[in-house]
Amino acid sequence: MPATPNFDPGASSTNKWLAFSAIGISFFTMVASMGMVFIALIQIAETFGVTLRSASWVVIAQGLTISAFMLPMGRMADIIGRKKVHLMGLVLFAAGSVLTALAPTFGLLIVARIVAAIGNSMGQSVGTAMVLSIFPPHERGKGIGAQTTSVAIGGAMGPVIAGLVLQFLPWEALFLLLTVPIVIAFVAGYFILNEQIVSGHRKDSHEPFDWIGAVVSAMIITVLVILINNPLGVAIFSPFILGGCISAIGLFTFFVWWELNSDSPMLQLRMFKNLVMSMAVATRFLGFLGTTTVRFLMPIYLISLRDIQEAAVGGMLFLTSLGMAVAASSSGRLGDRIGERPFTIAGFSIVVITAIGFTFFTGDTSLWIVMSVLLINGLAMGLWGVPNNSTILGSVPREAFGVVGALTNLTRNVGNVTGQAVASAVVVGVMAADGFDIPLSEITGNDAASASFLDGWKLAYILVMVFSLMGLALAIFTKPERVALTD
Repeated sequence: MPATPNFDPGASSTNKWLAFSAIGISFFTMVASMGMVFIALIQIAETFGVTLRSASWVVIAQGLTISAFMLPMGRMADIIGRKKVHLMGLVLFAAGSVLTALAPTFGLLIVARIVAAIGNSMGQSVGTAMVLSIFPPHERGKGIGAQTTSVAIGGAMGPVIAGLVLQFLPWEALFLLLTVPIVIAFVAGYFILNEQIVSGHRKDSHEPFDWIGAVVSAMIITVLVILINNPLGVAIFSPFILGGCISAIGLFTFFVWWELNSDSPMLQLRMFKNLVMSMAVATRFLGFLGTTTVRFLMPIYLISLRDIQEAAVGGMLFLTSLGMAVAASSSGRLGDRIGERPFTIAGFSIVVITAIGFTFFTGDTSLWIVMSVLLINGLAMGLWGVPNNSTILGSVPREAFGVVGALTNLTRNVGNVTGQAVASAVVVGVMAADGFDIPLSEITGNDAASASFLDGWKLAYILVMVFSLMGLALAIFTKPERVALTD
């Protein structure tokens, strides 16, 4: 059993926050870029003349790639060092952003988003573990809260920046502008971060990398998301869907067998015997399954259906991330004092209420009501997000923070990409059934198409309500048991 790494006292004062600032810049940039894509999606679709079904792959492809590479990159960081993986990720992220702006065709744009997403996955795979390595054990909630606040600020500013830029410049400018904070994050990370500290005082590792486990896990996630999105629009009992389901089951069975019998597994599956961790991870997945629906569908509702300018839409979507940042900064600290469970339950309860509210939205709903529901939804996300993450990390020993930190981020991203695929499939399915597989720009002013979109919107949020109720039930029955942490 490896010894628990001791916390470095040099990271407990000013150095702690200096190191966090270097990591926080990358958190901010990567999350902000996702918000920018949501806002720019309409213009991208118009530029290349594609429909909602095709345009949604800009978002789904990057989410799918991040999810597929998350665990392999986390395991790679355990072997070669978290700082190295973090910096290499920033380089790929910058390259993908530039290529996105320069892409001459929609197909090459998707490839560019995949390159950027690989870099994003590298940063996310090590982010939580690096933060926990620079904060002392008794400040775990503070560290996770600071990380979540950075993410929320990025989520808040992404739509705002995108909305302002798109008022005056083409969407390509957004991705070129991203290179500025990426360069700053790289320089700060290179000169400020200490590899030994952010890697948990890791000794040189000569363990082999589990290439088979990495490839198979990526294949499983890819097959599942393609099945959910159904890009070919085939019948549910078609050979394509049935063959995909059989393939996913076969791949998953092989993955479990391989990892349980590997001397150096990519993912130690036996840790799922920890019931608290397993239930909290499932809760997290369900939470993000519903959360991403708001971020994906709301820009389409406001821009394509309501014909509101991008800058104003960015300001409205800012409210969700603002609420998340406010709630996250307090729920983490208070969760350390009185327990995480009450906040997780309260957060999911409010998510259920806001999901019900979204189902009543129409093309004439007051924008004040829209903004109020967005703010409350953000508060709910912040209330359950940080305590849930702390519950997961509090259920395992400190030496497992690296792989479990990557797992929590993987769970978030799989939930996001699955939620986006489900929301897209539901809305596109309803509209296609009504004969409206049309470009997003044609929804505006078309009463029949607008009504069809809102029918799909309502069904999507009914599913969000169901997912949130399931998450609420798990949160109620999950009783955290903290493990002793070594200072």
